Amino acid sequence: MAKTEKYAIGVDLGGTNIKIGIVSQRGKLLKKISLSSKAEGGPDKVVKQIRLGIKEILSKNKKKIRGIGIGSPGVVSIKKGTVENPPNFPGWTKVNLGNIISKEFDIDCHVENDANAAAIGEMIFGTGKRYNSFVMITLGTGVGGGIILNRKLYRGEIGAAGEIGHITINYEGPRCNCGSFGCIEAYVGNNYLISKVKADLTASPNPKILKLVNNDLNLLTPLIINKAAEDGDAFAKSVISEMGEQIGSALASVSNLLDVSTFIIGGGVSGFGRSLFTAINKSLVVRVITSLRNRVKVLPAKLKNEAGIKGASALVFYKS
Repeated sequence: MAKTEKYAIGVDLGGTNIKIGIVSQRGKLLKKISLSSKAEGGPDKVVKQIRLGIKEILSKNKKKIRGIGIGSPGVVSIKKGTVENPPNFPGWTKVNLGNIISKEFDIDCHVENDANAAAIGEMIFGTGKRYNSFVMITLGTGVGGGIILNRKLYRGEIGAAGEIGHITINYEGPRCNCGSFGCIEAYVGNNYLISKVKADLTASPNPKILKLVNNDLNLLTPLIINKAAEDGDAFAKSVISEMGEQIGSALASVSNLLDVSTFIIGGGVSGFGRSLFTAINKSLVVRVITSLRNRVKVLPAKLKNEAGIKGASALVFYKS
């Protein structure tokens, strides 16, 4: 490690897992660990997991850490370091996460919405380096978004801007964890999606997919569905096509509202690959206003699953 290099800890807080890493100012991920978020146990349990993870990563590091950055779901006050009502975290209302972690480790701690952190990571280290404005979408347990306008993160009045997962695409649609109905997250968020596909497969068993999971639908993942689609399975192809149409519909609304033509997509569900991106782009193009139709594009995130960690670390490097 270069003596002049600076380092930060990036914490990517997800509804299923917490990913923690040490990142250099040049964007090199030196060490990474992952542990369960235990979100069902409430905020105290989640905070305990964050502490455990940071202690573990610090025990493996001999260099001075400049700060800790945390990307968290929910509405975040960057001045106070509080996280409010994160979706997929039962029992969590408002927690002063930044203050808790800063006091625990005696290191400056910066907290930001996880999708915003991912967008910052892509802007500095990834696909977004080439664009002045873009919208980052993270597809995982939930559906998040981060808005970059003229190389600056747009946070909105209270820091809640970019909640693309809660754009309504069907006002009579299924109930979302946020309490509303027909949100895009209620169709393509990982938990919702897998539950729907399992139900469809139970009603009408699919030999190809069942073979890939050894007849155990609990092993079903987006990658399994994608593998079946690549092998020519009609049902798997239809799942991906429908997802793309739904996501493209939501992104068209974003594009029409903000006059932004570039979308960068990352997260676990984006593991569907080229077929999903093709379906999203097809849906997006036919729904945006005419002046945007030849400009809109959907691109894969370069940092992939490292976007959350690297974006969180960037909160230290570029805001301290």
